[in-house]
Amino acid sequence: MKTETIAAIATAMSSSGIGIIRISGEEAFSIADQIFRKKNGKKLENIQTHTLHYGFIYDGEEKIDEVLALFMKGPHSYTAEDTVEIDCHGGVLMMKKILETVIKYGARPAEPGEFTKRAFLNGRLDLSQAEAVIDIIHAKNQYALKSSVSQLSGAVSNKIKKLRENILYEIAFIESALDDPEHISLDGYGDKLKAALQPMISETEKLISSADDGKVMTEGVKTVILGKPNAGKSSLMNLLLGEERAIVTDVEGTTRDILEEHIRLQGINLNIVDTAGIRDTDDIVEQIGVNRAKNIAEEADLIIYVVDSSKPLDKNDKEIIQMIKNKKSVVILNKTDLEQVVLKESLEEETGEKVIPISAKEGTGIDLLEQEIKSMFYHGDINFNDQVYITNVRHKTALKSALNSMEMVMESIENQMPEDFYSIDLMNAYEELGTIIGEAVEDDLVNEIFSKFCMGK
Repeated sequence: MKTETIAAIATAMSSSGIGIIRISGEEAFSIADQIFRKKNGKKLENIQTHTLHYGFIYDGEEKIDEVLALFMKGPHSYTAEDTVEIDCHGGVLMMKKILETVIKYGARPAEPGEFTKRAFLNGRLDLSQAEAVIDIIHAKNQYALKSSVSQLSGAVSNKIKKLRENILYEIAFIESALDDPEHISLDGYGDKLKAALQPMISETEKLISSADDGKVMTEGVKTVILGKPNAGKSSLMNLLLGEERAIVTDVEGTTRDILEEHIRLQGINLNIVDTAGIRDTDDIVEQIGVNRAKNIAEEADLIIYVVDSSKPLDKNDKEIIQMIKNKKSVVILNKTDLEQVVLKESLEEETGEKVIPISAKEGTGIDLLEQEIKSMFYHGDINFNDQVYITNVRHKTALKSALNSMEMVMESIENQMPEDFYSIDLMNAYEELGTIIGEAVEDDLVNEIFSKFCMGK
């Protein structure tokens, strides 16, 4: 079946040195042949795949730009279709002009993500690899980037395919035995299936648990700085940011609204919020800020509680200590450059948390804070040699459903249920895992996934 030839600007729509217009489809070469001419004015004949040509883009007899054109015959291209990429000067008007010319001669504008969608539909990428493409584009730190590249190379796919192969083997055995009981016996099969399922369940649980690290890699950690007024919250935030972003004075209650910034510590993205100091106040505006701070703390992934070591703990501190109970928290004993009234050991006993002494004024102790946050959110050192990290919520949901089905099989074995019960739940697990790599997935879901891509991808 003949497919439409699509085109789009594949680079950012901004002034830059180079812009790329990508064309893909059965007519990609013939369209390029109509608008591209070599320096000597000749058109291309018998184009060789994966060759780069210098020349000019023309609209009829109007010369538009000096370009390089790369020709790639399918299936050895990104989309597995005939593809032409035109490297032109990177001005926005120039890129638009060349794209309009390409469309004029037979292509249509590509939809968001349509190039990658075609790579998926043409079998060059499975769905998890296609989703890794957009993760690479939006990666915010080195861990997220490495994980996405690993997923694009098939790290997740290979794990899922192996699990599905093992499950399918057991389904086929059960179905064969039920169809031909005279030659294939199911005697003692429950124990054999149980032994076979245990490593599959363990592998699935391992993948699900990796999703916590994966979420940190891709989304970052929602972090709230709490403390009494003038404890040094804003000073700490400025120190972490490396710039004077928050107002710092000796006057209590300076910060009245939330201030949110994004920083990276030890490869971890922190979506960090500086809040109003927690205290009882008659100031209506300040009280609104205090209430907001409490609400945000309820939703936070991490609370950094800043204590002024030069002042004794009071009822406001007691309230904050109650707020951080059962939350991931780091307790900071600030102003260690001053005479200390609150000691590290007593604060650890009071809060039940590890306490890190720092001086935001002098910049000491921050390295210990960074290491502590990393150890809290990454389960050991991040290693991409053989570890796979699940970074996609859709994948995690499918894995949980597959795990539930496998656990139901184990329960059926324990209850000595008929073998066809095993087959039903195994098939559910098989299909749920299939949605991760794009097998047994509905068109609506495929369209939703690729709609999140940029136009030229």
